[in-house]
Amino acid sequence: MKSNRARYYSDAIVDTIKALGIQYAALNPGATFRGLHDSIVNYGQNQNPELILCCDEEYAVDIASGYARVAGKPMAAIVHNLVGLLHATMAIFNAWVDRTPVLVIGGGGPMDVERRRHWIDWIHTSPYQGSIVRDYVKWDEQPTSLPSAIDALIRGYRLANTPPRGPVYICFDAGLMEDKIEDVVLPDTSCYATSAPVAGHPPTMKTIAEMLVNAARPVVLADYLGREPGAVEALIELAELLSLPVIDCGNMFSFPNRHSLDLTGAEKELLSEADLVMALNVFDLAQALSANTMQAGSRPVCQKAKIIDVSLRHFATRSWVQDCGRLVPVDISVAADPGAAILSLVQICRELVARAPERGVFYQERREQLAARHDELRQVWQEEGDKEKDKRPISVARVFTELWEVIRDEDWVLTHHGISSWARRLWDWRKPYQYVGSRMGAGLGYGLGTSVGAALANRPWKRLCVDFQPDGDFLFNCSALWTAAHHRIPLLVVMYNNRSYYNSQGHEQAVARARGRPMKNARIGTRLENPHIDYAGIARSFGVHAEGPIEDPEDLHSAFARAVKYVKENNLPTLLDVVTQPR
Repeated sequence: MKSNRARYYSDAIVDTIKALGIQYAALNPGATFRGLHDSIVNYGQNQNPELILCCDEEYAVDIASGYARVAGKPMAAIVHNLVGLLHATMAIFNAWVDRTPVLVIGGGGPMDVERRRHWIDWIHTSPYQGSIVRDYVKWDEQPTSLPSAIDALIRGYRLANTPPRGPVYICFDAGLMEDKIEDVVLPDTSCYATSAPVAGHPPTMKTIAEMLVNAARPVVLADYLGREPGAVEALIELAELLSLPVIDCGNMFSFPNRHSLDLTGAEKELLSEADLVMALNVFDLAQALSANTMQAGSRPVCQKAKIIDVSLRHFATRSWVQDCGRLVPVDISVAADPGAAILSLVQICRELVARAPERGVFYQERREQLAARHDELRQVWQEEGDKEKDKRPISVARVFTELWEVIRDEDWVLTHHGISSWARRLWDWRKPYQYVGSRMGAGLGYGLGTSVGAALANRPWKRLCVDFQPDGDFLFNCSALWTAAHHRIPLLVVMYNNRSYYNSQGHEQAVARARGRPMKNARIGTRLENPHIDYAGIARSFGVHAEGPIEDPEDLHSAFARAVKYVKENNLPTLLDVVTQPR
């Protein structure tokens, strides 16, 4: 417990934020938190948190989301009453579906009608402001006193960062934030630490270990492991101990792609042969067991395998959105933190293997067979990429090939890649931080803001952050480039410029084909052309160095080399507009 020099309600809020160790707060300025704004920049000297100025609340929350993916802890996003919260809802939903911890702070009110300005404070005041996002945050609160506000911040931070993680929303009364206060005593925030991870029921973990040791054709499905310290390394140890093939579901780094036991891409074949499947933190188990097909009504391809499901996702299931996926029958379900569960399994399996050394020969033979499959996959992808080499517009495979040749010796991070699989096929993914993750909420406007946040979190390590940025997604929140330039956040943005909302174009083509109608008309209402958009020009208007459009594949290597050099030498963002084929 300690006293401080806070003179205003919002000063005490800043002291609490500092005590929680929050380094940054992204915001688009608004009158309902003007007291908090003043306290951050004057009382708090714009340090812990430092304000990250944004042009829209949506990408302010995206920045906080990208930061949390890298830092493993929340940063704040401050949104202006009802209208700012409404702008932020898509990004909050993305954070919810992605299980990303974000501390969303709002201003609202004043609740005291005597303190409201005519019109504007009335239309922007709600006694239930959190109801807008209540179905897709872990918790929300609208405290009415300073002690309850301090309690809400500490509780909200802890809840956001407790697995399964997610966003929380706390709304402070605009009038109260400007009130003077007497001396206030802050609680010791170290007494409110995030709960320790759950390792799983010991007898159940022993049963799972026995099943893994004795399985003839086991398969591991891994998802989101890169967020948990030590989880990827533990899975590598377990896979090597038992010669287990691992399928990385792709929502975040879960297994190194060039490891001989990485069989990502052979899902259908392996799952159809499997006698045991262990799913680790898999977001949508039905999709993963169906070899990642997106077809409606698809059923698992593994009809005879026993299924083990290790996850905490059941604790994040809500009624408003059906993000839980289709219900799947499993043989064993364990509510456990996957990282802790794997560590437990490694220890038990080592003991079991030591008692049955005759299994060693079988494991060695299985590993050799899996390594051969792994090599075949990589050879096929390389050949497919080579076939695309000279195509125009430029193929996505060529883009990733040329970019890899330039950055392979850098300490790189892929912050966003749309939904292309070529980076994982062609690059060497070794470290969990090298891939920040995918767009789980599937809402456009997500990639650039998240990449800026990820680059902000990576800035102390001077890692080269790369955003492979789809054009339609970019146009929703392109002003995030200004934020990157203003705050000197180094980031290489490579435009995936196929001049179309191509996902929708593909859907329209499929419907036309099924109905026997002209497929050429799928271009109407989906193509970004007549005129073409000058993405490099947009970037330069925000003060960002840019080149393009690049349309000749032979120009890629030199352009990437110049762009990487610029980012490294200037510690600033740059954009490279590449005209590409549809994926």
